[in-house]
Amino acid sequence: MDFLELARARYSCRKLTNAPVAAEKLERILEAARVASTAKNLQPYRLFLLESPEAVAKVHEITPCIFGADCFLMVAAVPSEGWVREFDRKNFAEIDAAIVATHIMLAIEAEGLGSTWVGHFDAPRAKELFPEMAAYELIALFPIGEKAAEAHPAHLHEKRAPRSERLERL
Repeated sequence: MDFLELARARYSCRKLTNAPVAAEKLERILEAARVASTAKNLQPYRLFLLESPEAVAKVHEITPCIFGADCFLMVAAVPSEGWVREFDRKNFAEIDAAIVATHIMLAIEAEGLGSTWVGHFDAPRAKELFPEMAAYELIALFPIGEKAAEAHPAHLHEKRAPRSERLERL
């Protein structure tokens, strides 16, 4: 599958099985995150793999967006490590973490698994339940699993604005 096919095939999968995620698939997903480009290669992010029964139970306390998964990846930004643009003092840590998260999202699809980018989670509660996350800006939570047989893209998946409405040639 070429990149454009992958980008088109990937959808927000909200029906997953709780079958264990194969270790080799998870390793390739984590490697895709590791090789993501970041500003000045500062890599101002942290990943938290939440797969133990205790961790998964805590995830249930911070979001209803479980979708049947028993494996989750939380992506966090580290502002103190981010590159800061000199002209306006814009810190790129959250942007870099979003780039990493995008690699994760696409790698999950490339592995034949399903997920969706979850932003609907209680970040303050997550930091209480997972003290390891307390110092970071929590960006995205990815439930990861095999796509359930009845999983399918949402009805709006194919609806995209024409490029002419989103692109200005100057």
